[in-house]
Amino acid sequence: MIPSDDLAADPDVPDRGVGGEKAGRRRTSTGGLVRSLRIGAPVLPFLVYVLLGLGIPTFVIVNLAFRSDTGRLTLANMKTVLSGGQYQLGFETSIKLALVTSIIPGVLGTLLAYAIATSKFESLKRAVATASGVLANFGGVNLAFMFVAAFGTVGLATSWLAHIGLNPWNYGFNLYRFSGVALVYMYFQIPLMVLVITPALSGLRPAWREAAHNLGASTWRYWRHVGLPVLMPSVLGCMFLLFGSGFSAYATTEALTGGTIALTPIQIGAFLSGNVISGEQNIGYALGFSMIVLLLVSVVGYVLLQRRASRWLR
Repeated sequence: MIPSDDLAADPDVPDRGVGGEKAGRRRTSTGGLVRSLRIGAPVLPFLVYVLLGLGIPTFVIVNLAFRSDTGRLTLANMKTVLSGGQYQLGFETSIKLALVTSIIPGVLGTLLAYAIATSKFESLKRAVATASGVLANFGGVNLAFMFVAAFGTVGLATSWLAHIGLNPWNYGFNLYRFSGVALVYMYFQIPLMVLVITPALSGLRPAWREAAHNLGASTWRYWRHVGLPVLMPSVLGCMFLLFGSGFSAYATTEALTGGTIALTPIQIGAFLSGNVISGEQNIGYALGFSMIVLLLVSVVGYVLLQRRASRWLR
């Protein structure tokens, strides 16, 4: 036993006074701060990258979108973009193209992904997953050249079809117009849909189907009352993702049409290349701001639908 008078003097007994409690709290807070820094240190380079690559450019775009050529705050740039003319036409065409290249590839990609997910050949699943990852990122000048060589007026596939009397150019097809651009976009949109919807299809539990069949439900009723309601948030969320991809694609259309189709990304590219009318240099920033808003809506829709889908697919 240590006498009570010698407790404070004993170095092995912690100080329980007011000063000791404060020192303990300081040590605890310091230790928590060190642990937080240790955990967050690996993420710091990514945060710096996001700040430099996304944060600062976004701030500059938003700031200059509402500035005149003299630096004053104004809404004239946004009025010019949204009041008709070529800029509004560019938005309408871009949205139309994004809708077409998100809905059709969304349906086709879901059906293809389901066929692959239910296949018993594991090598086929791995091959399709690898090919989808490659093709989903294949675009630009290479993709445009490939389609010109295949489906151009004297392309290889066009020549084959012409020999059997099915030349698509004789039936209104034009690779360098809206329908042709939509066809080219589907080349990478369908693999992208396969890539992003496959985890949701894997979340469909076989026990649900077995339970439905044991209760006397047909395949149609199973999909109507169980499969489709569970998958629909994931499918719609992935379509939002495809919408953003189709709306923001630039290099493929520019290389394929040379800017003859009015699309917002191509119009922004014209401003970046110096094709600017005097006094309208900030309209390009207004176009970029409008594009950011629209893409932000698609991202928020994707996140909300994925959160809803995660309730069932855990």
